[in-house]
Amino acid sequence: MIRALEAITRTVGKGVSWLSVVLVFIIVVDVFLRYFFSITSALSFELEWHVFAAMFMLSAAWALQEDGHVRVDLFYQNFGPKGKAIVNLAGTVLFLLPFCWVAGYESLSFVSSSFAMGETSPDPGGLPARFIIKSIIPISLLLLALQGLVLATRSFITLTESSSHATKTP
Repeated sequence: MIRALEAITRTVGKGVSWLSVVLVFIIVVDVFLRYFFSITSALSFELEWHVFAAMFMLSAAWALQEDGHVRVDLFYQNFGPKGKAIVNLAGTVLFLLPFCWVAGYESLSFVSSSFAMGETSPDPGGLPARFIIKSIIPISLLLLALQGLVLATRSFITLTESSSHATKTP
């Protein structure tokens, strides 16, 4: 089960990483059109931040899996595997999973009302389906929570293996 969840996280993360190429292309075209032809649109600006938001939100679980997220390493870097497992387990259970639950639950009404009214951009010429980007919020929080469960499980396994080895050592 852990490997399957990690494979999902890795696949989504690597797939989403290609959005950076798309984002660079959009920005280059936007800048080129703006500076050489004085053409600009709300659509291009919104598309830029929608792609960036999707990239950021959907890659959060992969960053957690790869241990690439921001962490204050003042003490953590000096901990052994058991100490790191305690910090990871406590942080995941006390902070990450409750955050994902509350934010995910609250985002569902936000997204469903956006879908129900067929929300579009308030700007003339903006993107026609704003509800699509909003639907990424609960999806990304679900992926993050699942990866958090993997991290908590792996941390628990590390703690139980460490303690069972310690009891066998004379």
